[in-house]
Amino acid sequence: MSRHHILIVEDERDIAGLIKHTLERNTDSEADIVGSGDAALKAMTERPPDLLILDLNLPVLSGTEICRIVRSRSDLKHVPVIMLTARTSEDDRVAGLEIGADDYLTKPFSLRELTARVKAVLRRTTTIEERPGVGSYRGAHLAADFDAVAVSVDGASVRLTRREFELLRYLVQNKNRVISRDRLLERVWGYERLIETRSVDVHVGRLRSKLGAAGPQIETVVGLGYRFVDELKG
Repeated sequence: MSRHHILIVEDERDIAGLIKHTLERNTDSEADIVGSGDAALKAMTERPPDLLILDLNLPVLSGTEICRIVRSRSDLKHVPVIMLTARTSEDDRVAGLEIGADDYLTKPFSLRELTARVKAVLRRTTTIEERPGVGSYRGAHLAADFDAVAVSVDGASVRLTRREFELLRYLVQNKNRVISRDRLLERVWGYERLIETRSVDVHVGRLRSKLGAAGPQIETVVGLGYRFVDELKG
């Protein structure tokens, strides 16, 4: 099996070098480093990575702009993104998740925790790619072909990030069952409790919004979690 390819976008060379050394030593990965937003786009176009570790404060293009571009490009939109930044407020974390980041780690950070999160992302990605297709779903508004990675609502195609797609797939697989936030973190994120359950709420909210008329099929069960109902209740 080939080694995973990680792209580290960080303009502080000492930090970038430490991350590269740690990940190459402790995961089955090879890592490249770039120090600016434009260099990141060039590197990803030439060789799409299996994981992007992204600082926010970058020369030329910010990490936020890079994440938006990645999520808008068909060849890159499924690349997992871990934001690594000195911005520590809850608003910053929520904003990062809302534009498509899969995870958000603040500086100063633990190399051990970063390694654990990277392993979880790569493990989840490999599992997703290797597991057999789970078929399709068709409801009053929503149509999803999980094998073809195609989702539409009332006949109009809906563009989802990889995380949103996997969240929808897992909820549909377990339709009419209540799934806790912890369970979603474990099964969709692969991190168990390394990240906050708030991340689940942010992603569910964004998924509902994108699904439009089908959004209410994802119900909040207060105090328990979420449930995908097979059909909208009249």
